[in-house]
Amino acid sequence: MHKRTTPKIFGRAKQLHRNMTPSEAKLWARLRAHRMKDVHFRNQYAIGNYVVDFCAPRRKLILELDGSQHLEQQEYDDERTTFFESKGYRVLRIWNNEVMNDIEGVLRAIDLALEENSKIE
Repeated sequence: MHKRTTPKIFGRAKQLHRNMTPSEAKLWARLRAHRMKDVHFRNQYAIGNYVVDFCAPRRKLILELDGSQHLEQQEYDDERTTFFESKGYRVLRIWNNEVMNDIEGVLRAIDLALEENSKIE
C-alpha cells in the first residue's frame, strides 16, 4: 500500500506513465534523470485521489500540462489545485501548445518556480 494514494490510483498512474501525450513526452525528456537543476522530477505521480503530470516531491512543485479540455473543467482543476496546496505543493499550469512551441520558455518558467519554492523552504 502506498502512503500517498490507493492501489487503484497508483495503477492508473502507471498506465498514464506508459501512455504519455506528445507534450508530456517532450517535457519529460527535459526533466527526467535530474536534468533540470539536478531536481528529481517524477511523471504521472499519484497524490491522494489524483495523478499529476509531473512532480518534484522534495521541492513541493507540481507541473500540470493542460490541453483544450481544461477550458471546460475549470472547477475540477481548481478543486485539484486546492487539494495540492493543502498538502504544501505549488501548482504550475502549462498549456500543451507552450511545451510544443516554446520549450525553452517553459523551462525558464519551471526554473523560476523552483527558485521561488527554494526561498519558501
